[in-house]
Amino acid sequence: MQKVTLKDIARETGYSTNTVSRALKDKDDISESTKSHIKDVARRMGYIPNNVASSLRSGLTKTIAVILSDISNPYFSIMAKHIEIAARKYDYTIFVINSGEDYYLEEKAIYSALSKRVDGIILFPVQEDNKDIKFLKESQIPFVILGRYFEDIQTDYLITDDVKGGYLATKHLIECGRERILFLNGPSYVSCARQREKGYMQALKEKGIEVDPDLLKRVSITTGSAYSAVKEVLKSNLKFSGIFAFSDVIAWEVAYALEQSGINIPEDVGLVGYDNIQSQLYFPYEITTVDTSKEIMAYKAVEVLMRRIGNSLKDDEYHQEILDTELIIRGSSKDI
Repeated sequence: MQKVTLKDIARETGYSTNTVSRALKDKDDISESTKSHIKDVARRMGYIPNNVASSLRSGLTKTIAVILSDISNPYFSIMAKHIEIAARKYDYTIFVINSGEDYYLEEKAIYSALSKRVDGIILFPVQEDNKDIKFLKESQIPFVILGRYFEDIQTDYLITDDVKGGYLATKHLIECGRERILFLNGPSYVSCARQREKGYMQALKEKGIEVDPDLLKRVSITTGSAYSAVKEVLKSNLKFSGIFAFSDVIAWEVAYALEQSGINIPEDVGLVGYDNIQSQLYFPYEITTVDTSKEIMAYKAVEVLMRRIGNSLKDDEYHQEILDTELIIRGSSKDI
């Protein structure tokens, strides 16, 4: 297909190339009726703006890279959706890269994003290492970290109150009469896993329950590992009456493994997940969960990134925010 140019539109409409250009850019000195007519003709002719030329003039590509740590987890798909909606309000386009909770792939994703000259990056970090974060800082590309944070590196970040979330989940199970709580947590290098464990410990201590280290299990955050972990726990005959899972995805795997083994939820075991995926996705099996501010976090992340891109945040000024969490009680937990 032959490319439609501004000259072609000018010839079709009878306006000058300059008027056509200014109309398509919504300039104030062009009347609304003229802009409407020129845009209609451009649309009919199949005109596609030359964003490369525009970015060369402005120094901006109007694109953001969103690097997700596990796109198979609906939580991250929901976050990507809200980030895209928020970015659209600034006339920005996002493209998504999945790291699969693999640090090596995260490094490649960052280099790929930089090679495409994105204006900024929103990153859900793997956290197995921090060299790529240091590299991002040195490159001076605007970026915001979501869901996790680095204690030894100053960055813009938005996280949820994971200590409170872990506390609320554990306290709820205890109040349902379940004191032997198996915690299927993420790796210790993940900041939110450490924070949720603090909340778990805090709730047990508050109720005078001794911590049993055998009830603390670490599983891979990616899908598939929790099922095997639960099967191993059942083989070991470890006694438990409640399970707190690092995420809703892990909680659903747990439910499947338990019910395959003839263990009923919530009659035999109470179950609490994390992320409240069911706030936007509907499943027949409802899980008690810790709700996180997904939409708010996404919108604020884009806002902070826009401020960073626009240089309205100083180099030594960082936006670091902890968003609230709350417990959503559903059918997977009830009093014994």
